[in-house]
Amino acid sequence: MGPDDVTAAWMSEILDADVRTVHHDRIGDGLVGLNLRVALDLADSDSSLPTSVVIKLPSLDETSRATGIGLRNYEREVKFYEHIASTVDIRVPHCWHGEWDETTGDFALVLEDMAPAEQGNQITGCDVVTARNAVTELAKLHGPRWNDPTLDDHEFLGRRSGPDDIAQLEGLWQIFFPGFLATYEQHLSSEATALVTEFGQYIGPWMDARSGPVTVTHGDYRLDNLLFESAAGGPPVTAVDWQTPGHGTPIADLAYFCGAGLLPENRREAEAGLLDDYVASLGGYGVDVDRSWVWDEYRREAFAGVIMAVVASQVVGGSDRSESMFAAMATRHLQHALDLDALDLVRS
Repeated sequence: MGPDDVTAAWMSEILDADVRTVHHDRIGDGLVGLNLRVALDLADSDSSLPTSVVIKLPSLDETSRATGIGLRNYEREVKFYEHIASTVDIRVPHCWHGEWDETTGDFALVLEDMAPAEQGNQITGCDVVTARNAVTELAKLHGPRWNDPTLDDHEFLGRRSGPDDIAQLEGLWQIFFPGFLATYEQHLSSEATALVTEFGQYIGPWMDARSGPVTVTHGDYRLDNLLFESAAGGPPVTAVDWQTPGHGTPIADLAYFCGAGLLPENRREAEAGLLDDYVASLGGYGVDVDRSWVWDEYRREAFAGVIMAVVASQVVGGSDRSESMFAAMATRHLQHALDLDALDLVRS
C-alpha cells in the first residue's frame, strides 16, 4: 500500500463516514516506514470524527521496506495497537485502523494526529524536566504488565534471552562492527573506541546475565519517538513508533532513554533522581523494586544503546540526518557506559 491508495473512498470505509476529499503531506524521518499527515474534508460535522489523521505505510525505498518486513517491524506495530495498547497506561495515539498482510508484509495504520504536540530531537537532546516527564511516562508502560505471565501468549513481542538469540546478536555484531567503526570512529574518543571494541567479546555474557522482572518494553524509547506538549497544546508525552515492542527487562528502556536523551553533563547530574522518579512511579502499580537492583541493571543496560547504535546504524543508516543521529547516540551511549563503569560490571 502506498500514498496513492490513501483516497477519500478508503478513508470513508475506515471511518464509516462520508469523506469528500483527502490531502496528505509526508512528515517525520521514518527510517523503515512512511508517515503521512492526512487532512480530511468530511461531509458531516461529527465531533467524534477526526479532521486529520497520521497514516503509517511501508517505506517507498525497497531496501528499507525489506528491512521492515524482515525484522517484523510492520507486523509488530499493528499487533501492538491491536493487543497491547489498551492494556497499558502510557499515552499512545488512538488507533482508528490497523491492517497487516501476512503474505506480502504490507501494512497500514491510521492513527490519531497528535498535533500540536512536537517531536523530540535525538540529536540536540532534551532538558531534565522533559526527561523526567518521559521517564515517569515510561513507568506507565512497564507497571501495568509487570511480570505478567500472559505476555507469553503474544509471540510477536521481541525476546532476546536464549542461546540462539545470543548467537544471532554476536553474528550481527561481527558483520556490522567494522562498518560502524569506519563511519563513526571519527566521532568517538579514544576511550570510547577502546570500550566498544572490547565490548564485542562480552556480548554473550552481557545477554546471559540479564535477569529479574520482565514486562512490555518499547525497544526504541528515545526522543525521536516521543511527542511532547508544545506552547499550542498537546499531551505532556506521547510515545509513538511501536515497531520493536518486546517482552523483556524494563531497565533497558530506561537506560536507553537516559543514555542518549540527555547530554552527558546533564545526565550525570540528573540520572539518580530520574531513577528515583521511575521507581516511585512504578509504586503506583504496586510494583516494589529494590533500588540497588535498578541501579545495577541501569549500569549493565547502558550497553543496550551501544548495540542499537552499532547495529541499527548499519541497517537503516545512510542519510545525513541518520548519520548525525547515530553519531549522537554512539558518543552518548558509550560515554554513559564509561561513566558507569558498565564493562566492569559485565566482566564480573
